[in-house]
Amino acid sequence: MSLAFVNALECKEPHSDEIWAVAWTANNTAVSASADGTVKQWDSASGQVSMSRPPHNLAIVSLSVSPDGKFALYNGLDGTTCLWDLQADTVVGRHESYDRSAVQGAEPSWSVSLNPNGATYAGTSSTGNVNIYSANPDSFGTRQAVLTSGRSRHGMDCVHSPDGTQVALSNEAGQVFIFDLESQALTSTYSSHAMCVRSLAWSSDGQLLLTASDDKRLILHDVRSTPSGKPGSGAVATLTGHSSWVLSTSISPDGRLAASGSADKTIKVWDLSARAAVSTLQESGEVWSIAWSPKPPAPGTAGAFISGGQDGHVRWWRSAGTDA
Repeated sequence: MSLAFVNALECKEPHSDEIWAVAWTANNTAVSASADGTVKQWDSASGQVSMSRPPHNLAIVSLSVSPDGKFALYNGLDGTTCLWDLQADTVVGRHESYDRSAVQGAEPSWSVSLNPNGATYAGTSSTGNVNIYSANPDSFGTRQAVLTSGRSRHGMDCVHSPDGTQVALSNEAGQVFIFDLESQALTSTYSSHAMCVRSLAWSSDGQLLLTASDDKRLILHDVRSTPSGKPGSGAVATLTGHSSWVLSTSISPDGRLAASGSADKTIKVWDLSARAAVSTLQESGEVWSIAWSPKPPAPGTAGAFISGGQDGHVRWWRSAGTDA
């Protein structure tokens, strides 16, 4: 089976540098974070900018949006983390995670993830830890816990499970770790990749984790825990076809498909049950970020997603039918 996707819309005022992260919100807007230091919200019907933050003095490297689409958490290259209220267009939280004069042993964040419950957020560090911080505007950035992987390697991506009970971490050495937030324990370690893992994506039911790596592969992991607490079976499928680093990945809300963006300037859409690519889309440059629409696809369609990358454009893609 193959699927056709078309470029349905392109943003009207592109970023002046690479887009390193995108998100499609529950309110049908898109949010993008760029190396030009700006974060923008876009109207998904017109491609026009609806709101934007003044340029940060350094690149914005990470972005996470709340499930209700009301808040966007983003992090700069220097470790400055901000919480943007998308309804009031106000930054309600700001934390300089690199400031060791304020907190002993402070660790500058790289990737950040807002817990779906909204109370906390996670930030990776170069020491292999995941730091858990308060997301409450009154105490924003107060460190509440340190989750240790046992590997002193740079954390590339961290993402909460959809129910907010776990957080996954990937590092530059190709390892993936899963922590239970209630017990603050490391529950699973996967060494499925030979090189840096840049992107992680959970399935909406929290049973699968897809990892994207510089080794040109995506690997699907079964991360379900047994009733006795034992970890899932781990790597269950390897998706191959990209000819360069895989930089980003996202799983569709119905769990049927995944999309990936690569340094080979292509986007691939994968059928997860068939373990095969069903569509390949050509981009003008490296594809650093990709995100499915959180809205389940209409019957008979394969859904829609957005992409961002080297040329600074946000693009909306939608399915155009099925060709068996």
